[in-house]
Amino acid sequence: MKKFAKTVLSTAVLAGAALSLSTPAAAGDKLLLKTPVAFGTHLPALGSPIKWVSEQLPLMSDGDIKMKIYEPGKLVSPQEILDAVSSGKVNSGYSTAGYWQGKLPAAALFSAVPFGPEAGEYMAWMYYGNGLNLYQEMYDNGGYNVKVIPCAIISPETSGWFSKPIEKPEDLQGLNMRFFGLGASVMEKLGVGTVQLPGGEIFGALEKGAIDATEFSQPAIDQRLGLHKIVKYNYFPGWHQQATVFELLVNKDTWKEMSESKQAIVENTCKASMTNAIAEGEAMQFPVMEKAKQDGVEIRYWNQTMLDTFKTKWDEVVTEKSAADPFFKKVWDDMSTFRQGYDLWEANAFLPRVQKN
Repeated sequence: MKKFAKTVLSTAVLAGAALSLSTPAAAGDKLLLKTPVAFGTHLPALGSPIKWVSEQLPLMSDGDIKMKIYEPGKLVSPQEILDAVSSGKVNSGYSTAGYWQGKLPAAALFSAVPFGPEAGEYMAWMYYGNGLNLYQEMYDNGGYNVKVIPCAIISPETSGWFSKPIEKPEDLQGLNMRFFGLGASVMEKLGVGTVQLPGGEIFGALEKGAIDATEFSQPAIDQRLGLHKIVKYNYFPGWHQQATVFELLVNKDTWKEMSESKQAIVENTCKASMTNAIAEGEAMQFPVMEKAKQDGVEIRYWNQTMLDTFKTKWDEVVTEKSAADPFFKKVWDDMSTFRQGYDLWEANAFLPRVQKN
């Protein structure tokens, strides 16, 4: 009996020793994603999704994955995030691909497309069409050492804040306007001088007269910037951004070192963030719009002449960009083919929009 007890005790001691030896290895498997972001986390649906992701990752991974967020400009500037992640200066970053269209022309198609897919259709193309494969191929072909993961999406933005009514295309000529992405190329064809300013600089530029008009994001986000205090004509629909996708970039070396379990946790947390982000954005717009009307903002819907003009100029832009860049054409053709098929479903499945008021 004593011999048996000694054997059990010895086995327990050896097991305990083995466990203690394995603990440092387990600790070494923990992952910290150092993540500079392009949008302040105080901005709802724009910056808040990545904060939500940073809160969920430790819970989902039982503490094995953590994310430290660096607000815009604190570690690297928003414009440097792609290069910083690719080089390994940081191991992750949060932005929108449209910021890289100067380096990768097709990047804008993975961010927001004029007259493009709404959120549901966009996600359908990405997750169940060729979108995600093309998205990664773009970065690979461009020589960027990153893994891309869609990590948030928002529904339509407003299409502009103006100091005067815009009734015809000629009313846009000569304006200086903050504008993002592919929509800026459309506006330039209509005689608008465009500049892409970060959100924090827009109010000051309007106040000083450096720009005459601006677009930025959804009403709840624009309200945080105080745009309504300077310009009172807010135009809809957001023809230039019917949906906007945001990306988590992970250094590919870091990604390859992660276990399949950790990779799945990060990917599926981002997929959950897509749901959370669009729900947050949809829930908060209407009370802000109602308050804006009380504060003297005129909410206007583009007349058909203006919408037709924007569409005609967009068709010219996409033809030119497809001719200039083969990969842009590859992505555009694939998206267009998917959308042509989707049209049969969309035209028959949904109720008409409610009457505007």
